[in-house]
Amino acid sequence: MIIGITGKIAAGKETLTNFFKEKGFGYHTLSEILREDMKKKNLEMSRASLQDYGDMLRNKEGPGVLMKIFLSKIDRNKDYIIDGIRNPGEVEELKKYSNVFLIGVDAPQKIRFDRVLKRGKETDPKTWEDFLEVDNRDFCDPSNPLGQQVGKCMEMADFVIVNDGDLESSIRKIEELWEKMKSRDFWTKNI
Repeated sequence: MIIGITGKIAAGKETLTNFFKEKGFGYHTLSEILREDMKKKNLEMSRASLQDYGDMLRNKEGPGVLMKIFLSKIDRNKDYIIDGIRNPGEVEELKKYSNVFLIGVDAPQKIRFDRVLKRGKETDPKTWEDFLEVDNRDFCDPSNPLGQQVGKCMEMADFVIVNDGDLESSIRKIEELWEKMKSRDFWTKNI
């Protein structure tokens, strides 16, 4: 099984991925591909530069290029969770395979900004204005259909988790989702 993850910045994707790692899923993120290549080329790594580099690769190689690279490297007999899906071409590439799910993760913008400040990642924005700029670009860059399109990816998700509560609430939602996935009960998309 492959579980793809898409979602807004600091929406709670890490909580979701940790749950599935505990279930034995291998974990990868599409940004690993970007980071490896950028490191080889000694390029600066910020959230904006990762976005720019991903956009450049999609423009050069096609919208599903990052997912193609990931899928070419995995053992199809194992379970994986792949995070960082930001373009519909990546979703389309993933959905060519059987036994895949795409989960969208969302949370209110103010909650996400507070999470960004708390986690303190080097590549994260430090001010509300910078957060809004990065968040808006990540959600939908109307000037570049091969760029960041998290909003469209969320529309393509099999399930969407709204992560607006505490950690225990999030875990309950994820457990409920896992039971549905195991039984393939798709009677509702929203958790």
